[in-house]
Amino acid sequence: MPSFTYTAREATGKAVKGTLDAGDRTEVLRLLSDRKLFPVAVDAVPEKKARGRRIGKAAMAQFYQQMGDLLGAGVPLLRALAIIEEQTADAGLAVVVGDVRAQVADGSSLAEAMRRHPAAFPDFVLSLIEAGEEGSFVEEVLARLAAITQHQNELRGQVAGAMAYPAFLLLFGTATVLMMLVYFVPKFEPIFDRMRETTGLPPATAALLAFSDALKTYGLLLVLAVAGLVYAFRRWVTSDRGRRRFDELLLWEKSLGKLSIGPGVLFRPLATSRVCRILGTMLAHGVPLLRALQIARGAAGNVVMGEAIATASEQVSGGRGLAQPLRSSGEFAPETVEMIAVGEESNRLDRVLVDIANILERRISRMLDLLVRMLEPLMLLVLAAIVTFIVAALMLPILQSSSFV
Repeated sequence: MPSFTYTAREATGKAVKGTLDAGDRTEVLRLLSDRKLFPVAVDAVPEKKARGRRIGKAAMAQFYQQMGDLLGAGVPLLRALAIIEEQTADAGLAVVVGDVRAQVADGSSLAEAMRRHPAAFPDFVLSLIEAGEEGSFVEEVLARLAAITQHQNELRGQVAGAMAYPAFLLLFGTATVLMMLVYFVPKFEPIFDRMRETTGLPPATAALLAFSDALKTYGLLLVLAVAGLVYAFRRWVTSDRGRRRFDELLLWEKSLGKLSIGPGVLFRPLATSRVCRILGTMLAHGVPLLRALQIARGAAGNVVMGEAIATASEQVSGGRGLAQPLRSSGEFAPETVEMIAVGEESNRLDRVLVDIANILERRISRMLDLLVRMLEPLMLLVLAAIVTFIVAALMLPILQSSSFV
């Protein structure tokens, strides 16, 4: 229920200030009159539009699925929200659903109530809910949202799972090498000091000892320098110019004959699949193309791709099709643009966009599998080479001195 601040006067002329919860300004005036107060000023308290609670994708997918099932079974909206609020194991989701239920009970639509929690319900969700409320197919929209959210969660989990073992190898390998350089290598220094005065040390051994000594002496400074670089990078990547430059790097790829290399090989189809799935779903549920493009721009997760979609939206508003502006941008793969063109010609754009998303996600899955298979042996080889160099550099002076005996 909205809140209002008021300034009023008692019969004696004394000024009184306070806050009241009421449906509208008229009800506030009536409540003040009942209290024998004469209103001077009544102002609405701005609602907190931005709510920062972020809910996990798995919990949101379950929420959409449960809501769709309950509404499809004929359960009233308020009762469905109350059931989910009571049964959900996610404390953050329970708070959000409780506030949504309170707003709906006060007369707000479901989309209006969800709009108070943009961290939990992004723009494309609100647009789909609004379309569902207008067309009386909210349960179908919720089922589709559950599928989309589950899809995104599975893809994110696949990426995280694929990189878990390489990340473990990197951390374990780095810790092993640092331990050898800081604790193991210095144990040989007394022996090498005597050899340095007599026969001299091989260049590899001298370099290893110098690096180990520098690591022990300036290790803390090195850690601080790395932390400073990380902090500076995060500041840079959150700025407008830095974010655009970083997104350009993510989309960079170079063709070497039939082979393409660069981060864009993975990140371009990832952003394209996200845009196509959201855009196709919104079009399938009656959201106008221009509005759908506006929302899909933010869903791309990449500034450069978002700008390409914004430019395409401007040209579509001028009466052009969608495929040609996307082709002109150069940010979308030719086969993707051709499929969109076919979808426009056959009046099946919504289905074609979802098909594109499915094709790209299968391609991403294969690329991740191949990347992990290549990355694991490569990291093992690099780790083995470093350890071999350390051991060889330590053994060379001993073998060299024994040859002179």
